[in-house]
Amino acid sequence: MIVLVMGVSGCGKSTVAGRLAAAMGAALLEGDSFHPPANVAKMAAGTALTDEDRGPWLRAIAAEIDTIRARGGSAVVACSALKRVYREILIGERPKARLVYLKGSRAEIGARLAARKGHFMPASLLNSQFRTLEEPGPDEWPIVVGIAASPDAIVETIRERLT
Repeated sequence: MIVLVMGVSGCGKSTVAGRLAAAMGAALLEGDSFHPPANVAKMAAGTALTDEDRGPWLRAIAAEIDTIRARGGSAVVACSALKRVYREILIGERPKARLVYLKGSRAEIGARLAARKGHFMPASLLNSQFRTLEEPGPDEWPIVVGIAASPDAIVETIRERLT
């Protein structure tokens, strides 16, 4: 099984995906680790990525998903996947792939970003993240989970809905 945990920066993707991967005995793919240095530098400078910037990054994550699937493994992927077209690259026609959308308000996530230290993604890019966000439609069969609960409660909700 492949589970893509998506949402804007600061929604808790990495934390939730890490705990979910551990609970499932699956590999964790942290989308941020697939960014080329130029993307990281651009975001650190406060400049939003373009679709052109994101293409190679998304294809690298998709290639790793396929490698894991070819070995018969499972993975939980933490990736913003803000647009439908990005999710199509990552999930596409892959069987047993599920989408989890961590949904939170701009105020809720803004407070988290303001408190976050040492991450290359500055809080100043939150508005661009929300402008880019295309919430998953019902035809994507998303598991939508609010971010107000604890990470462990969110993971439990996801696991219940995956079965």
